[in-house]
Amino acid sequence: MILREMGHDVSGSDLRESAVLDRLRRAGVRVNVPHDESIVRGCDIVTHSAAVPADNSELRAARGLAVEVKSRAEMLGWICAQHDTIAVAGTHGKTTTTTLLALMLRLAGRDPGYLIGADVAQLPNSAHWGAGPFVIEADESDSSHRAIRPRATVLTNVDVDHLDEHGSFAGIVESFDAYLAEVGGPKVVYADDPAARALAEKHGAITYGIDGAGVADAVSNGGAARTTQPRSQTPDWLATDLRFVEGASEFTVAGRGERHAVRLPLRGAHNVCNFLAAFAMAREHGVDPAAAIAAVRDFAGVHRRFQVRAHDGGVIFVDDYAHLPAEIAAVLAAVRAEPVERRRVIAVFQPNRFNRMAVMSDAYCDAFVDADLVVVTDIYASGTERIEGVTGRLVVDAVRAAHPSAHVEWRASRESLVEFVAREAGDGDVCISMGCGDIETFPDEVVARRRELVRGR
Repeated sequence: MILREMGHDVSGSDLRESAVLDRLRRAGVRVNVPHDESIVRGCDIVTHSAAVPADNSELRAARGLAVEVKSRAEMLGWICAQHDTIAVAGTHGKTTTTTLLALMLRLAGRDPGYLIGADVAQLPNSAHWGAGPFVIEADESDSSHRAIRPRATVLTNVDVDHLDEHGSFAGIVESFDAYLAEVGGPKVVYADDPAARALAEKHGAITYGIDGAGVADAVSNGGAARTTQPRSQTPDWLATDLRFVEGASEFTVAGRGERHAVRLPLRGAHNVCNFLAAFAMAREHGVDPAAAIAAVRDFAGVHRRFQVRAHDGGVIFVDDYAHLPAEIAAVLAAVRAEPVERRRVIAVFQPNRFNRMAVMSDAYCDAFVDADLVVVTDIYASGTERIEGVTGRLVVDAVRAAHPSAHVEWRASRESLVEFVAREAGDGDVCISMGCGDIETFPDEVVARRRELVRGR
C-alpha cells in the first residue's frame, strides 16, 4: 500500500486468496495467487518477508534474471529514508503505541504516514504514505529495526524474545543499544523497565512511567518477573492518579510543568504506558496536548488487542494477540484491576513457535497468576520446525511447578480444546483466548459448539 501510494507500480503474490488481497487490488496492486515466477520479469526490485523461503520460485527467478532482491527489512529501510520517520521499537506495545501516535498526529492535521501491524477501525487502512512524519513499528524479530534508521524513536520496553535472532537477553539489549545510538532526533524510552531505563540514561532519552512504579512489576512491565532497583529520578512524563473503570483508564499525565486529565478507553497499566509513549513523542513534534488527548478519547482499539468477540450464555469471549509472558500477565492483570464482579477469568493459551518454547517455556510460569482457570493447547508452528519433546505441555508443567494449586488444563487438539471450554465456561465467566497463531478463530468455534450443545439438550 505504501509503495503504491509513493507512486510505484506494485505487484505481488500470495499462497491463497484473502480479504487483504482484495483490498490491495482495489488500491491498484496486481495480485497473483499462487506464486508464479513469470511475474518477476520486468521488475526493478523484488522484495520478500522472512516467511518466504529462499527457494521460492519467484526469488529463484529474480536471481536468475539479475533483478535486485531486497528483504522486507531492507525495503523498509529504503522507504524510511525517503521521509521524516518516527519508529516505535520494543518487545511489547509497538502496534498500539504506533496507532495512538498516528491518531494524535492525524488529528493535529499533520497527515502522518504509518505502517501498523494490525487493522485499526479509526484508520482507513493499516498503511499510508502521508505528507507528515512517517510512523512505523520497528521489529526486532528479524533485526529490521536496525535497517530503518529513523530520525526519532520510541522504545517501549526490553524483554526476552527472538533468542534465535539475538542469542540472549544481553544480545537483545545490545541490539537496542546500537539502534538508539543511530537515532539523531528525539528518543522516548520507558523508565519503569530496568533495561530500557539504563539505555535511556546512556542515550539521554526522554522518559515516561507510572507514578509509584519504579520497578518492573505487574503494573509497570506487564508482569515481567525481574528483580530491579527503584528508578533514581522521576520520568519526564508521568501518569498519576491512575484508576480503571468500565473498560477504560483514567489518569493525569504530568510533566514539564503541564498537567492534563486523560480518559483512555483501554484497559490496563500497559496501555497507559503506550499512551504516555505516544503522547511524549507527539509533544516532541509540536502536537498540542489537548489535541493529543482528544485524538484517543474514543479510541476503538486495535484488532486482536482485548477484542470482545462474543457474549454467549452469560460468558464474555475475548480474543487477544498476547503471546509472551509479560503480555499475557498484562492482559490478565488489566481484567483483575477493574472493579467488576466476575465468576472466573478463564485464560486459553496457544503457544507459538517450537524454537521459542524450547528455550523459554519456563518463563510462562507466573504469566497466568490472575486467571482462575488456564487451558493450554499445543504449539502453533509459525513456520518453525517441530522439535522432539517440545509441546505446549511444557508451559503447563512450568505453571504447575511454580503454582501447585493452580487450575491448569492441557488440551492438545483443537477439537478437545473447543469441547472442554464450551462445556466448562459458565454464566459470569470471561474467557480470554491468547496467542499469535490461529487461536484468533477460537471464540467463534467455541460459541458455535456451545450453541450446538444447547440445541442438543
